[in-house]
Amino acid sequence: MSKPIFVFTTFKSSFRVIIKNLESLSVLQIQDIEKFVSQRKGVFDFDTYSFVIQKMIEFTEFVKIIELSSLDASCVDNPVVSQVKPRVSFGQYKGMLYTELPDSYILWLKENYSGAQKNILKEELKYRGL
Repeated sequence: MSKPIFVFTTFKSSFRVIIKNLESLSVLQIQDIEKFVSQRKGVFDFDTYSFVIQKMIEFTEFVKIIELSSLDASCVDNPVVSQVKPRVSFGQYKGMLYTELPDSYILWLKENYSGAQKNILKEELKYRGL
């Protein structure tokens, strides 16, 4: 049985974890990951093999949380170089760079937004691998 490999990426105000080998995991392992994410009020996205948790944490804190949980997983840090992106022109995050938005909000926009900045949103989703 494979051990889950979590690739942790930090953004300015959020982070995302991609499960690099999700397809090779057992159903029980995937259910354990879902339970882990759910207990932390996170969002698991099967389409992108990733999850986000509402609380902003650093990689070292994430590793400690994994070690204290019942999950047997490897954690890899994936630093991202910040790029200048367009600013949000609407809603509660108006004026912020798209790169500053939490993954949870980006995923919400993916399902609920159809305005003029849809193409910018699509680019940000692609950039983050969501």
